[in-house]
Amino acid sequence: MAKVTRDDVARLAGTSTAVVSYVINNGPRPVAPATKERVLAAIRELGYRPDRVAQAMASRRTDLIGLIVPDARQPFFAEMAHAVEQAAAERGKMVLVGNSDYLDEREVHYLRAFLGMRVSGLILISQGPSEGAAAEIEAWDARVVLMHRRPEAIDDVAVVLDDVGGAQLATRHLLEHGHSYVACLGGTASTPKWGDPVTDHIEGWSRAMREAGRSVEGRLISSPYNRYDTYTQALGLLSDPDRPTAIFCSTDDQAMGVLRAARELGIDVPGELAVAGFDDVKESGLTDPPLTTVGGDREAMAKAAVDLVLDDSLRVAGSRRERVRQFPAGLVVRRSCGCQGAAPLLG
Repeated sequence: MAKVTRDDVARLAGTSTAVVSYVINNGPRPVAPATKERVLAAIRELGYRPDRVAQAMASRRTDLIGLIVPDARQPFFAEMAHAVEQAAAERGKMVLVGNSDYLDEREVHYLRAFLGMRVSGLILISQGPSEGAAAEIEAWDARVVLMHRRPEAIDDVAVVLDDVGGAQLATRHLLEHGHSYVACLGGTASTPKWGDPVTDHIEGWSRAMREAGRSVEGRLISSPYNRYDTYTQALGLLSDPDRPTAIFCSTDDQAMGVLRAARELGIDVPGELAVAGFDDVKESGLTDPPLTTVGGDREAMAKAAVDLVLDDSLRVAGSRRERVRQFPAGLVVRRSCGCQGAAPLLG
């Protein structure tokens, strides 16, 4: 059976192939409603399927968005990737996902691969990006939106959460429960010193402690991001007779590791130890006890990122304020802090 072509659709609809193209691509020129309906009817009758590869070669762009995350096994990044995919689908786009594993060379690998596939744009959840990644982006003149990190380059186009304010909210809340101080599980030696969300979480914790007249000396603890390694670390931390009575964790995964270690050691949460996290992943409501944490409107952030990466008008003229979309953080109060659970508190 011969392949149905755009010429076949044009003949059946009684119009030109250019008009058929305008209907399929929703532009660049408008098509009269009656004509558009004839073209769509012809497409349905003939079973025509557009050649996406040919379209990409002609337009130098596909219906794909590239998304690079550090580790999709971590719940926060998995939930963010799902939100981006949903937002992209509403715009008629598909998402390619690559995991950098926090490695600069892996990030560059996916950048090259996705840009070579002529993606419409890139959403980058990155610790950097590295010099290699920045050079790759500049060489391809790629449209990039940073997520989950305050920008310092790449045209300052980003979607971020108020990480500093959210961490302040959580730390203040723990202090209001009467603890003499709140320890903080921060990042690792490789965590960037500026712009990274975990760095901002540490800054928010530090500000809240100082506002309350509490010293931060010796109370910031380097920690892996994932629950498994944090659990091992927390076994040692909580076995110390001078262990803290309240801990703010820079990620929910860290907090889940702490909760598991406390249970194993017979430490009552929140009676003997109060815990708060950051990210508000869905699992945080299912821990025992349910985890008090900080989160934001993930779906709205994903939609903003997709809009920015696809819409040139949002990325050209305008101030830094317009190009960096910051969303408010809210405190989701559950039982791990000592409360019985309440409505979210917005910062």
